[in-house]
Amino acid sequence: MTSDSMRGVFPILVTPFDEKGRIDEDSLANLVDFNIAAGVHGLGVAIGSEMFKFNEAERKQVTRCVVEATGQRVPVVINTGAGGTDLAVHYSRAAEEAGADALMIMPPAFLPAGQAEVRAYFRAISDAVGIPIFLQDTPAAPISPGLANRLVEECEQVRYIKVETLPVPAKVVDMVNAADGRLVVFGGAGGDYFIEELRRGSLGTMPFCSQPAAFVEVWDRFREGDERGAWATFDRWIAPVNRLAAQGGDVFYHVHKRILVRLGVIRTATVRGPTAPVDGVTAGEVDALLDDLYPSDRS
Repeated sequence: MTSDSMRGVFPILVTPFDEKGRIDEDSLANLVDFNIAAGVHGLGVAIGSEMFKFNEAERKQVTRCVVEATGQRVPVVINTGAGGTDLAVHYSRAAEEAGADALMIMPPAFLPAGQAEVRAYFRAISDAVGIPIFLQDTPAAPISPGLANRLVEECEQVRYIKVETLPVPAKVVDMVNAADGRLVVFGGAGGDYFIEELRRGSLGTMPFCSQPAAFVEVWDRFREGDERGAWATFDRWIAPVNRLAAQGGDVFYHVHKRILVRLGVIRTATVRGPTAPVDGVTAGEVDALLDDLYPSDRS
């Protein structure tokens, strides 16, 4: 699978767990198929996959399962960042060996790191692998356009960036202008500003994986020049879910997993602890939204 020209909708997969909190490989494979059948252009495993809750064996397990289930139909991007340079290099090499097509890495954020240390971190990872790297710009670990340019110059494998620092549309403009074609800019943050990002030069997004067909339709309509149709799809399908999922804490995991259970894609909506339980009012709001969006799928 070539990954030199990645563009479009790259959903970040949730990780399905069984009732005991173990990884449900069958549901994960179903989730991969569900997204590919919707026409997505790639898939990712990252923070939205609860990756930070995996042990070492589970990290390998999920990567292997996703790569095998994908079967080279679309590129697979694996988040391999870590708090230490050597550990990030280890995770990155392991992901490449397991068949990942690209890596996604944010600057180390657990302890303060200046630009020199961040550049050394990415150089070490880039020198250790032979697949492209997505920089991940987040509020916890922001990447300025100037730093992104330095990383492109110094790191052979740095070719993409996922922009999530608020205000995202403005940051996308700054990054697109600064990169001047040397760095492909993707949006993130759940796809909240997908259309605004596309208007400003982004070439993809990495949303959650519960509504892949809606995101692909927005992408297709926008690319065809039908911005009104893109907005209609976004406002009908994506905006209500994102609004509910943004109430606070990690409620977004519960919302997206409940959608996937309703659609019969995964077996349970289990979220690993620690997790903020969904209160009765929020649960009712989720059920009402699902009844509105997917009435015929209620069992």
